[in-house]
Amino acid sequence: MNKAGHSRAFDFAELVAPEPMQRSLAAVFAVQARRWESHLTAYNYWLRLAWFTRFLAEQEHPPQDLDEVTAAMLKRWRTRHIGSNAGKQILTSVRGVLVHDPRLGTGPVAEELARRLPRAKPSKQSFTEAEREKVRLAARRQFRTALLRIRENTLVLERWRAGDLPEGSKEWRLGRILDFLARTGDVPRTLLPSGQTTVTNRGVLNGRSVDRTWGRLFLTRGELTALAVLLTDQFGWNLAVYDRMPAPTATPSAGETTTVTYQVQVEKRRAGAGRWFSTENITDSGADSAGRLITHALEATAHCRALAARLAPGTDLLMTARSSLTRHEPQGLDRPRPVDPLVFGISEGDVKGWVNHHQLGGSPFQRTRRTTVTREGRPLQHTRGTHESVYVLPDKNVQDSAQEVIEGGALEALDLARKVAFAGHLTGTANPDHSETATADCEDEGTSPWPSPAGGCGADFLLCLACTNAHVHPGHHPRLAHLHRQIGGLRSVLPDRMWHQRWNDHWQRLEDLQRKVGTAAWTGARGRLTDADREIVALLLKDELAP
Repeated sequence: MNKAGHSRAFDFAELVAPEPMQRSLAAVFAVQARRWESHLTAYNYWLRLAWFTRFLAEQEHPPQDLDEVTAAMLKRWRTRHIGSNAGKQILTSVRGVLVHDPRLGTGPVAEELARRLPRAKPSKQSFTEAEREKVRLAARRQFRTALLRIRENTLVLERWRAGDLPEGSKEWRLGRILDFLARTGDVPRTLLPSGQTTVTNRGVLNGRSVDRTWGRLFLTRGELTALAVLLTDQFGWNLAVYDRMPAPTATPSAGETTTVTYQVQVEKRRAGAGRWFSTENITDSGADSAGRLITHALEATAHCRALAARLAPGTDLLMTARSSLTRHEPQGLDRPRPVDPLVFGISEGDVKGWVNHHQLGGSPFQRTRRTTVTREGRPLQHTRGTHESVYVLPDKNVQDSAQEVIEGGALEALDLARKVAFAGHLTGTANPDHSETATADCEDEGTSPWPSPAGGCGADFLLCLACTNAHVHPGHHPRLAHLHRQIGGLRSVLPDRMWHQRWNDHWQRLEDLQRKVGTAAWTGARGRLTDADREIVALLLKDELAP
């Protein structure tokens, strides 16, 4: 039984399997079926069980019932399918049914059924900007042409109904035809002796093509598909959402006269347990706002929805079109039933027809949704984990666009590391040609990165360790090791923000210097600390030692 209350039967006698196994599979299928509310889901499971029984029939000693299935058979079954995404879905479905048989709940077979299946790798990628624009342009042109056509004819119809047109004029006669069309779904037609019909008022309508006849007030299925493409691009909705999306309701925005907010109910079939719809609030605040597309969708489908409500009271689905077919394509009971001449939602045939008409490489819906989700940067109708693991991380376009950001971050981190690293040189002895400072010996203060206006170096002595002119020899180690410990000690008495602002960079450079000197040598140097070293360090910490 699906969500709409329609039932579908599955005959397990059709499976290539002995009767005991057919009965066992029917029993466990029935247990699993209590969770399903879609005929398509049930059919996919049944089909995969049929493949499983054909596999078992190929074995050297085919099992007569499920209790004769061995772990070795299941291993071979796994090996056959584990290499593809479709195969992983087959394994998952069959396992989901078999686990309901208590005879398979213990032993090696149970262990094989419990083996983890690797996550399927997403096969669809988002569009590049050029690919996305090509799809959007095709959909925008087609839908806008239809919208303007319907808007123009609606204006004529409204003027006719208001009595604003001169009676008997061509425009008046067109208005009368449009009123007939709005009420019946078609223009007046004349029955010919051959039994066929022809458009009655071809002269008034200027032709008998779709856009000159019933298309004056109704969207075609291709135009409705174009609208669905635009909605998916804007909001990231799944294709299946459009089958049962109610017409959005409008509420005036508080304190606003030119802004309207729509409440859109989006179906979440996987939520189950009665929680089938979530509500999204979408505002039309102008031509560039997301809600303007909802306004246009309501305008373009208004006559379709009004006719549907007359033909099938209580029907108010947004995605409604007029079909040109007298016989509809076969359709599963999961989708809303057509109400001649109207159809609801987007079928697989609609998508294929739209793709062929615009000469595209394949259905745009999955890739458009993935593009919108990755561009939006946040979950749309799914969890944060799904957003990151299924949509963002595996997407090649996201990876490519992130490369520049990652490189920039790496360079920034490298630049920061260089700023807080010891930039000088380690030497074994002092060089008499170098000038002694409070923290190191200076090779040439005239080439300092921080020159003084009066000449020479104007840097704080603590910055000496950030300069390439600095030379540190073992004679400096006691003083610098003591300075390192004292700066670290300040962390416990100063507010964290203040310590990071004033002392973090110097402490990081001393940390780097300690690693380069060696922890043992650094710690041992404290034993050679002199009173002069302590006094210099104290002055450095008080900022009383001028360069």
